[in-house]
This record gives sequence, C-alpha cells and structure tokens, in this order.
Amino acid sequence: MRAMILAAGKGERMRPLTLFKPKPLLEVCGTTLIEHHIINLKKAGFDDIVINTCWLGQQIMAKLGSGGHYGVKIRYSAESPEPLETGGGMFKALPLLGDDPFLVVNADIKTDFDFRSLSNITLNDQLAHLILVNNPPHNSTGDFSISHNGSLAYQEQVPKYTYSGIGIYHPKLFKGCQPGRFSVVPLLKNHMKSNLISGDHFVGNWDDIGCINRLLEINKNCKKLS
Repeated sequence: MRAMILAAGKGERMRPLTLFKPKPLLEVCGTTLIEHHIINLKKAGFDDIVINTCWLGQQIMAKLGSGGHYGVKIRYSAESPEPLETGGGMFKALPLLGDDPFLVVNADIKTDFDFRSLSNITLNDQLAHLILVNNPPHNSTGDFSISHNGSLAYQEQVPKYTYSGIGIYHPKLFKGCQPGRFSVVPLLKNHMKSNLISGDHFVGNWDDIGCINRLLEINKNCKKLS
C-alpha cells in the first residue's frame, strides 16, 4: 500500500514561523514533523510515499530528496499557485497513488500511532477508513461518531470524536470529482449516509501542531524527558 503525506498548506496559524519555512519542516523533539512520519511509515512497511507540496515546497523537496536517505521512495505532487486543500490535493495525486487504497497522514500532527495497524485494512465496498481521537480543546464538539458496526456518522447531538488526519482512502471516493481546490470532508459526509465510511478510535499520543504555543509546549516536554 502506498502512503501520502499532506504537506501543501501555508501554515498560516503558525506565522511568523512559517513565513520562510513550510510547516512540515518545523522541528518537534529534534526532528521535523514530516520526517517523523517518514520514519514511522518506513518502520510500518510503507516505503512508497507521495507528498503534495505548494507553500515553500522546494524546501521540502530539497530536505527529503527522493527518499533514499530514509530507505523509502518519495515522489511529489506539486500544487500551484495555491494549495488544493485535502480533497483537491489527493485527487491531483491519484496518478501517483494508483488504483488501490492508500494511506493518508497530515504532515502537521505528532503521534505514536502505529501505521502497521492499517497495512492490512481491506475496505471491501467501503470508500475510506478514518482514525479518530479524543476531542482536543480546539475541537471540543468533535467531527464524527462511530456506530456499533464501525461505520462513521456526523449527526448532531451524538457524542463525536475528532478526525486525526490519518486514514485509508479508496480512489473511488473521488469518482466524479474535477480538478481544483476542495475539501475531502463533504465527500466523506455524503458517503457516510450510505455507511461507506468506517473508522476506529485511537487513544494513544496525538497532537495537532496548530499553534506556536502548542509547538513550544511539546518541545519543552521533550527536553524534560531527555
């Protein structure tokens, strides 16, 4: 199974740090965010990786190269002049990802999630399988709920979890889509009505590096543990 790291965003909430450096190259515990993912993907057996780039993307390509240093193969899906968001970015990268389901991870999260748990996921008739986490302070109402059979839904007034930025996607999810900028969320919600999106709840370490204070806090805790 191939993997894709979403790394095209501008990181506007992290400015001024991201004015001259793309968010995936910010360091957490001494290693860039995107390298954490590459190392963990490699450990889990994912050695064919696609990375979408836009904002200061040349820096990411210069840092990672073709992936040989990490023991993986890296190919790039360059977006211009603006990032295509989650759905548009995945759709543009489909020629590099092939016809089979692929793993997706957001570059701007830090987690100890074991990607090996997704390597044998069989979607069958489903179109995506998402990993959900407990709601962080910035998303206290959550995104999706999990039913008894593992299907995801988004009804109001139902306890919900937050989408972690990790999931398995089938290319068929994007059937009928057109090139351009769009979010994957409306596609997911539409197919949830037919129970075609499943998920699991992850209770390990997970952080959305969404603001400078959170980045500083995590790095401070790393120093305490070292």
